[in-house]
Amino acid sequence: MRRLRACLGAAAAVGLAAAGTTALVAGSASGATSALGNRWYAAAPYLMPLDNDPPDPATIMDATGLKAFQLAFVLAPNGGGCSPTWGGTAAVSSDTAVQSVVNTIRAKGGDVSVSIGGYGGTKLGQVCSDAAATAAAYQQVITKYGLHAIDFDLEEPEYENTAAIKNEIGAAKILQQNNPGLYVSVTTAGTADGTGWFGKQMLLEAKSQGFTPNNFSIMPFDGGFNGAASQTSALTNFNQILQSTFGWDQATAYAHEGFSGMNGRSDTGEFFTQTDFQTVLDYATSHNMDRFTFWSLNRDRQCTPADNGGRTSGTCSSVAQNSWDFAKYSVKFAGVTPPSSTPTPTPTPTPPSTGCKPAWSSTAVYTVGNEVSYNNHNWKAKWWTQNETPVASDWGVWQDEGAC
Repeated sequence: MRRLRACLGAAAAVGLAAAGTTALVAGSASGATSALGNRWYAAAPYLMPLDNDPPDPATIMDATGLKAFQLAFVLAPNGGGCSPTWGGTAAVSSDTAVQSVVNTIRAKGGDVSVSIGGYGGTKLGQVCSDAAATAAAYQQVITKYGLHAIDFDLEEPEYENTAAIKNEIGAAKILQQNNPGLYVSVTTAGTADGTGWFGKQMLLEAKSQGFTPNNFSIMPFDGGFNGAASQTSALTNFNQILQSTFGWDQATAYAHEGFSGMNGRSDTGEFFTQTDFQTVLDYATSHNMDRFTFWSLNRDRQCTPADNGGRTSGTCSSVAQNSWDFAKYSVKFAGVTPPSSTPTPTPTPTPPSTGCKPAWSSTAVYTVGNEVSYNNHNWKAKWWTQNETPVASDWGVWQDEGAC
């Protein structure tokens, strides 16, 4: 669930009235280009423009053919209030730094979407008085940057707050209605079963409000995943959840389903290589899914050799790669072939095997940080426990540290 947003990504009661009824055409005064096709917004990888050693988007565009970027993250002010900021610190109303990034991308024929929320921080849905006030705050972002696309990244801890999720979903519906043609994605945590209890409650809230975005995307990482097969299995299970929740057939559910991955080493030590991305891309395209994106372009470059595989970073992938290898999969999803002059992906070695920790015992008492082995995996305790079998679960006591 993009925990690096919290530990490495911190940077930087209004009526809807005029703000809420400002359609996309009004954004043209902010330098907006004509909208790209929806496929580009669906393929836009995440980029933190103010944190985590931001790469130059023009360089990425030249090297890969990428046209769309998902800028992250808009939050409520750290000091409180219902107004949009970048990372809780930089007010959108007075921003020039992100606007400069947007201008650079648009000058080369590209465009941006903006992601609101993410892991950690205070979200506008938590502090604004209702859905209309939340929408009015987000409308400032749409108008400021002349947006054609927006992403609601609803995860911990906000998605555990029923009132906040009601505000966010309500705001998304208002923005969709008041900005004709606005591409709206909703991103949430992924689990082996598709998504967890809070993710399912979010879907039920959307159903109750009659809101259907372009897609609901899950993030199948940081939950005991192990390569592409576990991710495609989660996507299959999530498709079934979408069918049962909204009464869609399988094809309709896939047309409203998205994937949001993490390139390289995840926060919990999972590894997702170029081969994994290709496998999931093949699954997404063969099932006519609506979205394929990843966290993040800031990480789409190789760490120093000593760091490969040894740590999770906000500024590199911790796997062997050429710069922007993972961005090329977004380009492929958008239906464009990367320039032939770009290097082919570097084969990524399998991470070294890890020895097994002492075997788990049903009678032993474990406290936070204790490590055990069970069923050929190593596990770490998140809190005090006794006689709880290690299994992969967002809400369980055990964190899966991978095969041993």
